[in-house]
Amino acid sequence: MKKLARALGLIAAGCALLAGPASAQTQAAAFPDKPIHMVVTFPPGGSADAVVRMLVPRLNASLGQPVVVDNRPGAGGNVGLALVAKAAGDGYTVGVGAAGALSANISLYAQMPFDPIKDFKPVGMLAAIPFVIVGHPSLGAKDLHALIEMARAQPGKLAIGHGGNGTAMHLSAALFGQMANVKLTEVPYRGSGPAALDAMGGQIPLAVVDLPSSLQQIKSGKLIAYAVTSPERLPMLPDVPTVAEAGLPGYDSTGWFGVVAPADTPPAVVTRLNAAIVAALNDEQIKTTMRNLGVEPAPDTPEAFGNYIRSETTKWRKVIQTAHIKLD
Repeated sequence: MKKLARALGLIAAGCALLAGPASAQTQAAAFPDKPIHMVVTFPPGGSADAVVRMLVPRLNASLGQPVVVDNRPGAGGNVGLALVAKAAGDGYTVGVGAAGALSANISLYAQMPFDPIKDFKPVGMLAAIPFVIVGHPSLGAKDLHALIEMARAQPGKLAIGHGGNGTAMHLSAALFGQMANVKLTEVPYRGSGPAALDAMGGQIPLAVVDLPSSLQQIKSGKLIAYAVTSPERLPMLPDVPTVAEAGLPGYDSTGWFGVVAPADTPPAVVTRLNAAIVAALNDEQIKTTMRNLGVEPAPDTPEAFGNYIRSETTKWRKVIQTAHIKLD
């Protein structure tokens, strides 16, 4: 009887093991059958939040269920993504995080509420956000090469504003200083807009800002655009060179944001979500509207997005350590 009981127990255990994956596959095949909670780590009203919200109607149509946006800003994106890291891995809670929370914060903060590599499964990138190095016309440097020479001649005397400590604009300024071998005084602002306004007013000679806060001022001549930080020129500023073209080969600093899910989310669910996101980003009207906001649609695969997060983490770790940047 003991042998029979043991045998029955082994059979039951085997059936349970077989039932687990089958159950997960069944759930993935039925996904989604209820609303999806999308935690957005940006405050309402900004360009990144606007991009997410313009994608939602297309996602709703593709997935057949409503996608509910929940803005949870704070701690450079850590607050919102911490909620996602602890959520059930069933695809019904996903997060939208930026370069900071997903690649830089792990080197900026002494303690993190999650590991961006281990605690998430990449779903797909949404957009890239190029920045522009701008200056007041009175500065007198006609191009980036002249600007670098000016900075080398007066170490620490030229100030450069950015959108806040630990932001992608801050790291762009730090990377520029390191690659150009110049010492600049970095000045944090509460966002790109105030930095652009002070550069336009001459209160600060230089700034690294985004396109929405600077494009009209550049076109009107109130700001000089020395270079864009992306690896390619921008359609809206075709005559402005990249930093790499203008004298620092290999320079590339682009803000970005994308969607991640809890680490144990089934691959079939990730594939389903990615397909809906890519379809939305390839919509011509959405692409045009995004570009008008100063962001570039960046659809890709989960694998490519994961590789990019890892490469960005390595790159910014070196920059942050060299610049001795810490946020706590």
